[in-house]
Amino acid sequence: MRHTNRYLRTTVSAAVVGAAVFGFAGIAAAQDAPTSVDDIIVTAQKREQSLQDVPIVVTTLSQEVLDGAGVQDIKDLQILTPGMTVTSTQSEASTTVRIRGAGTVGDNPGLESSVGVVIDGVYRSRNSVGFGDLGELSRIEVLKGPQGTLFGKNTSAGVINIITERPSFDPSVSAELTAGNFGAIGGSVSATGPLSDMIAGRIFVAHRERDGFYDVNVGDGPRTLTEDNTQDYWTGRGQLLILPSDEVSIRLIADYTKRDEYCCSAVQTRVGPTQAFIAALTAPNGPGQTPPVAGYGTVPFSRTAYSNRETPQEIEDMGLSAEATIDFPSINATLTSQTSWRDWSFQQGMDLDYTGADIQHRENDGSNGYGVDNLTQEFRLAGTTDKFDWLVGLFATKEGVYRDDSYSYGADYNGFVSFLLTATVPATFGGPSATRTGCFTNPQGYAVGTSGALLGQPLCTLGLTAPSASAPLFATGKAYEDHYSQRSESVALFTNNTWRVTEAFDLNLGLRYTYDSKRLLGVQDNLGTNGAACGGALANQNPANRLPGTTATPAAALGLLCLPWSNPLYDNRRIQEKFSDTDISGTFKGSYRFNDAVMAYASYARGYKGAGYNMDRVQTGVTPDASLFFDAETVDSYEIGVKTTLFNRSMLLNLTYFDQKFENFQLNTFLGTAFVVESIPELTSRGVDADMVWFTPIEGLMFQGGVTYTDAKYGDFGANDLSNPARFPALSLLPGARASFAPEWSLTGALAFDRSLGGGLRGGFNLSAKYSTDYNTGSDLLPYKDQEAFTVVNGRISIGAEDERWTVDIWAQNLLEEEYTQVGFAAPLQGTAFTNTTTPQADGTYYNIATDTATYNAYLGAPRTWGVTLKVKY
Repeated sequence: MRHTNRYLRTTVSAAVVGAAVFGFAGIAAAQDAPTSVDDIIVTAQKREQSLQDVPIVVTTLSQEVLDGAGVQDIKDLQILTPGMTVTSTQSEASTTVRIRGAGTVGDNPGLESSVGVVIDGVYRSRNSVGFGDLGELSRIEVLKGPQGTLFGKNTSAGVINIITERPSFDPSVSAELTAGNFGAIGGSVSATGPLSDMIAGRIFVAHRERDGFYDVNVGDGPRTLTEDNTQDYWTGRGQLLILPSDEVSIRLIADYTKRDEYCCSAVQTRVGPTQAFIAALTAPNGPGQTPPVAGYGTVPFSRTAYSNRETPQEIEDMGLSAEATIDFPSINATLTSQTSWRDWSFQQGMDLDYTGADIQHRENDGSNGYGVDNLTQEFRLAGTTDKFDWLVGLFATKEGVYRDDSYSYGADYNGFVSFLLTATVPATFGGPSATRTGCFTNPQGYAVGTSGALLGQPLCTLGLTAPSASAPLFATGKAYEDHYSQRSESVALFTNNTWRVTEAFDLNLGLRYTYDSKRLLGVQDNLGTNGAACGGALANQNPANRLPGTTATPAAALGLLCLPWSNPLYDNRRIQEKFSDTDISGTFKGSYRFNDAVMAYASYARGYKGAGYNMDRVQTGVTPDASLFFDAETVDSYEIGVKTTLFNRSMLLNLTYFDQKFENFQLNTFLGTAFVVESIPELTSRGVDADMVWFTPIEGLMFQGGVTYTDAKYGDFGANDLSNPARFPALSLLPGARASFAPEWSLTGALAFDRSLGGGLRGGFNLSAKYSTDYNTGSDLLPYKDQEAFTVVNGRISIGAEDERWTVDIWAQNLLEEEYTQVGFAAPLQGTAFTNTTTPQADGTYYNIATDTATYNAYLGAPRTWGVTLKVKY
């Protein structure tokens, strides 16, 4: 009994930052699922409370519900959580979580997350660092809205708190083996038990492999792999639970994951006129990309990607954490210490043009990727009296972030640039050409006719003269290597206190003071002769350099020749920036319990997300931006809610209205040539959250679901409201519009059944589904990035021994084979969405769909997968 009681007591005081406990996950080998609302206990305010007493919007997910829905990582989690989306783009390291329409695109490591991910009390400062196999789950809780008081500065949109299984003093060994379509095979082994009277251990090891979700047309090569989005990883986790006395508990965790996969190709969703150039470059090796349809409309859905370069990704993740709690019975208080160290790194190779032509790519040679390492320490002292629950704490972290970036020109780059530069050459002069780049890069001028019918006509472009032999071109091979290194320190003091004014009325006050500092060092360096082509075009802007009968390279051509990866102004450029900032965030809540079945509450919370630096080449015109800094983001959130317990405490139904206003919303958007961070003055998110759990009268049958209505819109703003007014044309669709990844309606439901069948057998099923109305998947809201309403359904049927010695699951994810897009984007250099950036349309935007020539690509949602899993337990 000592071990069991000790474990349950430390569950309350453990440094599980806001952990949700869906029932007590005790150390016994067999855990009973909750059977009534009273079993649902949360620690969202860092103390044990009934879910129905906590004035916070919480979606609680038990181990049984998670297993039934097939949740292995945070991307799987979204099927159970209304109002939440999880996407990945260029790699699995670019994973982004959004709640109520608020979140930050994960492609840029300079941006911290808006939705915090906490695993066993350890905060992951980027969503990608929290992505991976979650192992043996005990429970998960999703807290919506700002949670900065207790969780820290980068939880302005919410928190996903993940609790894994702890060591047990009751010995057991379990294993599972899974096989499925797409060549999927995987397995795991877990063991737990006592190492002494005071120490229990747990170890978990898993390996999973799967073929790719995409078929790949390799075009010009040299790629040979004809599939993409594969899976291949190992993960391991070891724990010790040490109980030296009745007042002290120590939990030590070490984990390691290694992924070696191919990801992420994209497919064409709309193909523009530049496809003819791609096809000319890839002949006779195929069309190079999906052929366009008549009128350049949306092409049929397909999982065939075009990529002549391989897309390997390597992720290595490791960490250590130590959680120690000391109880002081004399003052009814607990001191908690949480220490962690993590080191996460990522490298990749990438086909940058997403076609079969050899235009641009990133080499898998260690020069492309990023990493995060951090050390954290938190102390909390929490106690309770007859009238007060009080908590004070200190949190400190030291973090390093690096990014390595490089581009390489393929054999087709000069030809593709030449096609783009000569796209309007009439057929009578031979039409577009793949050999005319040098016409525009000659430092001595751009040759034009001087008399007669050819007066002012571009002689070289029309093929009437040959490009100068001295005109520089783009050299095949690596063009540049950049390196960014950021060091940051943050210290916070916080307190959270509840005053029980009466037996029915509570007031809660929380405050957090945060000090934040960051330093950025960057080196941007062109290699070899890279920059010479742009340099030649820049040189001929000076009349003194031009020969008679020549003019300056046209401005449109200059823009194409002097893109960030080819601009000589970046050569050997050093960047040094630093800042420090302070902020006070907090919350104030009031709750009133009318009776045992109904509690109402109102709350205000302020969230803060730190400023930072954009780790990319960003320029205005051809001039590199002097600073990479972007401002901090803040949010003020108001909520009014009611929590009800119905039908003899067998059902909970919770309803909350929320009103959130973000200021300086950190928008990370891909402009086709670079990722740009711009602070949007205002984003409002208003709506309703509803959650329901019902333990039905039918033995073993339970329903859990939710609905979120979200009206997330940007405020009205103009060019002068941005840090760089020149970015407004590409963002001109945003003012007053619905935010991306913010479906108006999001509905989830999970029906689970599990009971004895007699004869020593146990059986059950689970059906989980999520419906989302339409939304846009692009930060710039271009209409070709829209995703129509869709529904994803997962299913599972189980049968096994009543004592769980063996169980067989037959399962399917995306059972109805829904076809949907994760993220859409404009293909680099393949047409132009904003053809006019000088004169606005009648509606004030700079976008006209009739003149949009861009090709659009997309990263797709997973197809239907199915398989069989055998579980054994002893």
